Amino acid sequence: MKYLVILGDGMADYYIEQIKGTPLSVARKPMADALAKRGTIGLVKTVPEGFKPGSDTANLSVMGYEPQKYYTGRSPLEAYSLGIKMDDDDLALRCNLLTLSDEDNYADKTMIDYSAGEITPEEAAELMEAVKSAFNSDTMTFYTGFSYRHCLIIRHGVAGTSLTPPHDITGKKIADYLPKGVYGDAFVEMYKKSAALLKDHPVNVSRRNRGLNTANSIWLWGEGRRPALDSFKSKFGKTGGVISAVDLLKGIGKAAMMEVPDVKGATGTIDTDYAAKVSAALKVLDGNDFCYVHIEAPDECGHQGDLQSKIKAIELLDEKVLTPLYNALKQKGEPFRILFLPDHPTPVSVRTHVSDPVPYLMYQSDKVLGSFDGFDEEKAAASGNRYDSAPLLMKDFLK
Repeated sequence: MKYLVILGDGMADYYIEQIKGTPLSVARKPMADALAKRGTIGLVKTVPEGFKPGSDTANLSVMGYEPQKYYTGRSPLEAYSLGIKMDDDDLALRCNLLTLSDEDNYADKTMIDYSAGEITPEEAAELMEAVKSAFNSDTMTFYTGFSYRHCLIIRHGVAGTSLTPPHDITGKKIADYLPKGVYGDAFVEMYKKSAALLKDHPVNVSRRNRGLNTANSIWLWGEGRRPALDSFKSKFGKTGGVISAVDLLKGIGKAAMMEVPDVKGATGTIDTDYAAKVSAALKVLDGNDFCYVHIEAPDECGHQGDLQSKIKAIELLDEKVLTPLYNALKQKGEPFRILFLPDHPTPVSVRTHVSDPVPYLMYQSDKVLGSFDGFDEEKAAASGNRYDSAPLLMKDFLK
């Protein structure tokens, strides 16, 4: 038996009067709806009580790792993906390159774009070189990641700084969300200096001339300690791999000692190379029992409040990921299971993550699990099937 999880990050949503449904309910997704006719659907709680609805806790949970036991923070998982070595008392933080409005007084600025227009990796690398030259020290070291996502390691760092994810405050004045606590003053000073440093950097001059959002500040969040996951094989008795463009997911996979290939053309946006991801997933499944395919695009569209693009992202997920993977596995002839779900909702109306339970679809090639007329949030709720813990869903999926 082969086991395939296809996760549409942030795919779930709230009812939207404009479309008389949700993006998932109105999107054309013939393969998902067809699998529901021989599969089972329901709701699953992916974010435990007391945890924020981040992609870190939600994906750990879906992958079968109880956040209550394994979660040490988001940034350490991203650092793991980048190959950064951390001691037990080191502190990792995510560093976004982002776009703020242009008021002279830093605290008066507004959060315009947490991704700086999804800045290219090449442009971001140039800007991060400037950041590293300005701020790296014996205790604080910045590392270049991918696009707008980067990392800061504080050696022998002290936890407890109050930090806000930038995607939670799009369109808001930043004054009330600046760092407070242990490193609060130091981080705010660093933000101000980065704004002066990056404003007229050649990369940003070029982006400004092209009408693109500039990466005119850094922003820190998601602190945590070194992760310590049990290997996926020791936990579930199966070998596996993770396919994703996102350092967070790669970090989870590597920390769980899974196969994590770098997929050329995988961007984490709606323009990602879907065919390359499908090919990589099939290669993982050729040598393993399990593959976790993560598609970031619906989440990005939700954060941007872009309804039509979110619908399109779900349609592309069905057409270019779920359908070819199903067909390829069917052709191989070996029995297989598919689990199709989001990690959390990212409603376009609020443009950030929420903790509501999400719909799931489970299909088995050699057994009828149920029969449902399509797959969306409302149908999943009406099914009466519910898991109060995503790790329990994963355990049943892998039985």
